[in-house]
Amino acid sequence: MLWRYAAILLISVLTGCASTGDWSSDVPTRQDPRASNAKRVNLKDQSVSDLYAPSSNLWIRIRDGFEMEPMNTPLEIEQVRWLSARPDYVQRSMARSSRYLFYIVQEVNARKMPTEIALLPFVESAFVTHAKSSAKAMGLWQFMPATGKDFRLTQNVFRDERRDVLQSTDAALDYLQRLHKQFGSWDLALAAYNWGAGNVSKAQKRNLAAGLPTDYLSLKMPNETRNYVPKLMAYRQIVLDPKAYGIVLPDLENHPYFVAVDVGSDIDVALVIQLSEIPESEFHSLNPSFNKPVILSNANQQILLPFGHAEVFQENLKKYTKPLSSWTAVQVSKTESVDQAAKTLGVDAETLRAVNGIPKGMRIRAGSTVLVPKTNHRPGDISVALAENGSLNLLKSAPSTPKNCAKGAKCPVVKTGKAATKGNSSANNAANQHKSASTGLAKSAKNGSSNTTSSTPKASTSKGASKIQ
Repeated sequence: MLWRYAAILLISVLTGCASTGDWSSDVPTRQDPRASNAKRVNLKDQSVSDLYAPSSNLWIRIRDGFEMEPMNTPLEIEQVRWLSARPDYVQRSMARSSRYLFYIVQEVNARKMPTEIALLPFVESAFVTHAKSSAKAMGLWQFMPATGKDFRLTQNVFRDERRDVLQSTDAALDYLQRLHKQFGSWDLALAAYNWGAGNVSKAQKRNLAAGLPTDYLSLKMPNETRNYVPKLMAYRQIVLDPKAYGIVLPDLENHPYFVAVDVGSDIDVALVIQLSEIPESEFHSLNPSFNKPVILSNANQQILLPFGHAEVFQENLKKYTKPLSSWTAVQVSKTESVDQAAKTLGVDAETLRAVNGIPKGMRIRAGSTVLVPKTNHRPGDISVALAENGSLNLLKSAPSTPKNCAKGAKCPVVKTGKAATKGNSSANNAANQHKSASTGLAKSAKNGSSNTTSSTPKASTSKGASKIQ
């Protein structure tokens, strides 16, 4: 039986003008070549189309796309048992996934990849968009900084596209397809995604030299990677037959959760939340890449809004007559303290420190980009150059000379906190990075926080490997 479902596939152009910027579709916008090839809908002239789908249930669609063979190994059985013993955790992760799974499944289907791949963020981040590992991997797909750059994910003062739902998904699927082409199996592609292609290749060469097989189960690898595919297959098993494990999957309809809106003029985050009439937490769950309180038109950015709120935003925007943004950006010309920079720029020092996230005791390096309130002397949208390349570099303030230290005398140097803890940092980082993935997942689920450490530690990579771990 065919079910009808409403579908707007990402990239909707909302129209309407406000006093400080034209959001009309008549205004040409620079399209990001990395953006999804989804349908573009002009809500001024078009309505939401009804399309036919084989099912109104997204879980059925996911099951129908399963292609990977179960491993049926003790490791997979152990992972299934671990998850089935924690139904509350699994259900919280599943509930979080409801915002993103339709889009990810769409992209996986478009690339003719097995739909097991759409479940990978359960393993990587438990679908926590702000997840950050101790090794600085970020987002749903846990991109390391270097790998993010390899896949053209912008990381600057305004945004971190490793956390962007659209861009990171596109990059992750690109990477997985590349690895599948290199290794010829999804098991090995996933191992390389976690451990690094170079490490998997070396492990295969060692096995070849010893006359051993080179498949996933035959390679010697770190425990994290050894458990990586079994974890994914455990989620597969639960999605396939949740009742058998005492799990209740949330109802997921087979249509988009969100709509993507092009940014035609700089606009404050707070204003988008107000005009779209959604909770602040919902906005940030869908738009976790924004680092600042303003969204830039010159950064090829899109705002994701819940499916039913795009038209609400459009209608409210048409009626809004005040300025859309209250922030602009400037480049600091010389290295100076926050107080000095604030005086130079004519802004409040505490505002400058707070909006740019500058800790006390730090100076701003020359060439840094800082966000400041708009004034009559600083109107207009933030430039393309700053939107794409803005960076904030800080320098510790020089320790002041003790008052009781005579001029020219040899005075004691006060150690900073960073220097005092330097000796233990490596050991602490190593310990944190080698925590079990299951422990990380459990903490993520328990906290339910967007600032949770990633479920997949990123410590097993050999030096120089360019990968997501």
